[in-house]
Amino acid sequence: MTVATQPPPAGRPPLTPPPGDPYARPLGVHPLHPPRPPSPVGICRRALRDILTAHHLPALIEPAELLASELLGNAIRHTDGPAALKLRQSGPSFRLGAWDTDPTPPTTTQPHGETGRGLHLVDAYADDWGWFQVNGTAGKYVWCELKAVPF
Repeated sequence: MTVATQPPPAGRPPLTPPPGDPYARPLGVHPLHPPRPPSPVGICRRALRDILTAHHLPALIEPAELLASELLGNAIRHTDGPAALKLRQSGPSFRLGAWDTDPTPPTTTQPHGETGRGLHLVDAYADDWGWFQVNGTAGKYVWCELKAVPF
């Protein structure tokens, strides 16, 4: 699956590093394929923090870590197969998405104990979110977006 990056709307600058930063490059697609044990969600949170820091987007670190934890945590918790977290620029937004091998639609449930809050948090913190099946029965991709305003 390939999604083309759209140019930013009129009046909005693209998410590019400040001039003169020799190590920065525009925010592209960063697929992260974490190992199952011991802490795949923690590994992806750390990589996400590093990517956002490198792209001078510190305001997105905390909400992006929370959303990535929920999306990837659900993908790992509810399937036996592999899972992946994908990060990309989507126009003026930053998109996070989790892929897993279960084509079953995600559902919100009534929170109970320590579980059932994931998609409620995604709905509360993300500017937009949704999901789609991947190649029929090859799994699903649950995504969310945050507005990305570089400092």
